[in-house]
Amino acid sequence: MVRVMLVRFGFLLLMISFVFLSNNTLGQQQDDDDDSAVYIVTLKQPPIVHLFEEQELKHKKSKFTPKLRPRNNSRKRHGKSKIPSVVQSHDSFLRKTLKGEKYIKLYSYHYLINGFALFINSQQAEKLSMRKEVANIVLDYSVRTATTYTPQFMGLPQGAWVKEGGFEIAGEGVIIGFIDTGIDPNHPSFNDNDSKRSYPIPKHFSGVCEVTPDFPSGSCNKKLIGARHFAQSAVTRGIFNSSEDYASPFDGDGHGTHTASVAAGNHGVPVIVSNHNFGYASGIAPRAFISVYKALYKSFGGFAADVVAAIDQAAQDGVDILSLSITPNRKPPGVATFFNPIDMALLSAVKAGIFVVQAAGNTGPAPKTMSSFSPWIFTVGASSHDRVYSNSLTLGNNVTIPGMGFAIPTDSGKMYKMISAFHALNNSTSVDKDMYVGECQDYENFDQDRVSGKLLICSYSARFVLGLSTIKQALDVAKNLSATGVIFYIDPYVLGFEINPTPMDMPGIIIPSVEDSKTLLKYYNSSIQRDVTTKEIVSFGAVAAIEGGLNANFSNRAPKVMYYSARGPDPEDNSFNDADVLKPNLVAPGNSIWGAWSSASTDSTEFEGEKFAMMSGTSMAAPHVAGVAALIKQSYPQFTPSTISSALSTTALLNDNKGSPIMAQRTYSNPDQSLYTATPSDMGSGFVNATAALDPGLVFDTSKYVLILGHTTKNFIFQPKISLSYVGFEDYISFLCGINGSDTVVFNYTGFRCPANNTPVSGFDLNLPSITVSTLSGTQTFQRSMRNIAGNETYNVGWSPPYGVSMKVSPTQFSIAMGENQVLSVTLTVTKNSSSSSFGRIGLFGNTGHIVNIPVTVIAKIASS
Repeated sequence: MVRVMLVRFGFLLLMISFVFLSNNTLGQQQDDDDDSAVYIVTLKQPPIVHLFEEQELKHKKSKFTPKLRPRNNSRKRHGKSKIPSVVQSHDSFLRKTLKGEKYIKLYSYHYLINGFALFINSQQAEKLSMRKEVANIVLDYSVRTATTYTPQFMGLPQGAWVKEGGFEIAGEGVIIGFIDTGIDPNHPSFNDNDSKRSYPIPKHFSGVCEVTPDFPSGSCNKKLIGARHFAQSAVTRGIFNSSEDYASPFDGDGHGTHTASVAAGNHGVPVIVSNHNFGYASGIAPRAFISVYKALYKSFGGFAADVVAAIDQAAQDGVDILSLSITPNRKPPGVATFFNPIDMALLSAVKAGIFVVQAAGNTGPAPKTMSSFSPWIFTVGASSHDRVYSNSLTLGNNVTIPGMGFAIPTDSGKMYKMISAFHALNNSTSVDKDMYVGECQDYENFDQDRVSGKLLICSYSARFVLGLSTIKQALDVAKNLSATGVIFYIDPYVLGFEINPTPMDMPGIIIPSVEDSKTLLKYYNSSIQRDVTTKEIVSFGAVAAIEGGLNANFSNRAPKVMYYSARGPDPEDNSFNDADVLKPNLVAPGNSIWGAWSSASTDSTEFEGEKFAMMSGTSMAAPHVAGVAALIKQSYPQFTPSTISSALSTTALLNDNKGSPIMAQRTYSNPDQSLYTATPSDMGSGFVNATAALDPGLVFDTSKYVLILGHTTKNFIFQPKISLSYVGFEDYISFLCGINGSDTVVFNYTGFRCPANNTPVSGFDLNLPSITVSTLSGTQTFQRSMRNIAGNETYNVGWSPPYGVSMKVSPTQFSIAMGENQVLSVTLTVTKNSSSSSFGRIGLFGNTGHIVNIPVTVIAKIASS
């Protein structure tokens, strides 16, 4: 996350490359005598969550109702008996293998992954890798940190919340787990002071709240029901600063508090920043429960070993939804991008029935910049919404320059003289002595008599991005110099960042456009009067007025895909081969999002001491979708992760609030001047539609479970077609086994062996609510199976083929009763060779109003001879 105000990108970024170790290679050793490091070790024995499924199969072969959520009762039925024995077996194995040697075991992973994290040297890692019980060894890698109105923009007050029975119960009974920087438990967004309704903690949840001096007893309540921290990898490395990073779930950064409030913060919390009320905040699912798993820290970020431990614990505790903003800084090496410790842990989480949401990454707008790869993870890109806080600067030549900044205006009807920081220096200061004087960071550099009563012009350089200079410091300098206000113009080298409005306690404005900044400086310089002989400045003639930026307007065209939002196609490997998987899955509001802020956060000086902060990034988009998923889970408790994904995807919006196709920003500089119609590679299925997602009509599910309707559409019984099977897990294993050379790594991570006569399964074979084909040769037919969860309905089928491809869909019309299945056959034929992506869509239009949207993407096209 880029700090200060240029740009609040909210995703967490993995910084160190993946280094995989096998029996044959352990990577390069360091030159130092002690090359100890943290390693993540996976054993071949299945983890507990897999053993649960095996036990269910043995005990319920003759029954028709499998238990989908064994983890819910894990503490009562399996936890106390299984977990200690797993930990003991790890300890026994290590004692035998590393007999008499020094090592530190950081974690035992037992629920989603059977293994542990160790602090050992390379020779010990080599010794472990030679043991037959060991499946995989990965060198740990580091990670670091990368709404008042969006519920209205998404239509919740008149739509989804009404369907749930009002905001008072929206999300009730659903637990969202957050793997982030922790939480500030004292924030009003997380209190449980609702005397109107009881707040019973779900019986399937078994998590706990840590108690520490800075997270004392009582920090958790009936809203915030779980909180832990994971930092053993950092502690072992000697880089953990307990006074700054807090050895507790308390959020010393602010990022985790923000994301939790966006998804599930309380309804109606006043957003007061710099003594100005910006409205009232609400999470998307304000009655959902929150459980926090802190694995990221202010001073150093975090490490994968801690993140995997957090995922493992969240699944064991019984969360329903997991929200992450963690992406690798480069694509994982090896057979495929899907094979890395975090994604494979999340695969087991999905198997346990947890819906996983992940930020797409802020590496756009170039193609193939996607940083969330796996089909079992729901990937969310960032879009705008229609609220804009507009500020402007009116020049003396009647030119008005748009800008931003939460600032009061200058006095109405009055113009003030402007003076550049470079022209306001005192006699003892020069640019030669301090090349950064233009950033207005040091009061002693300036002559107060020159500045007093004027608008001080300061430069906004890359140093603001790095946190070396701040808006707040420049404002303090201006006030000490008795300036009337401050104008920040953008340095031309600051590109690729979304500048958000920043609180200002005096008249001020930030001009984010390089061209507008040039216009300001041209007018200013042309108005300077100089002595004809000495060329010294004798007067400053440029005047201006700041209009102020405290009021929002809601007339902007939205949503649009933000330029920083990572784009598809989904890379399958480090060679940029494309996967047959659509990424992102969809987009949600991620730009200029108000959210709760930690009282201890000092990393963002502009919002220091405030209860709310405005941030931008795909990390802000992901919790929006996590909140909508909670609403779906509340309505349909037995929905599988793939069914929730289907409901979100097939109902997504394709048009903006003006009725035109959603647009996407193409460039870093002047992004709104380079808009183009968004494609599935930009926005996936479209923009999240919370209300429609609660009534999708038809649903896709990658599992082999059949939905049998009860008396209402909210009562489901899941029954097997032939035999009991995992919730989508077997399909994903088949997909992974279909990747060339993946047999060994699939076994190493999951304990499942790919069958010798395995029929290859590609991404386009999965029953996903999209069709993505990386290479289409000649003619190919694809099938999708849907089930009707609404009333009896007749659907008409329409489609538009991708360029260079002809498309035929069958049937073109069908009637389907409640609970019935319908198979859709889609035949694609190449009509023109091409290596460029092209896009089409299939639309199913029901006579009672349901619309099902299926995006079709074909990348390389090879016509048959």
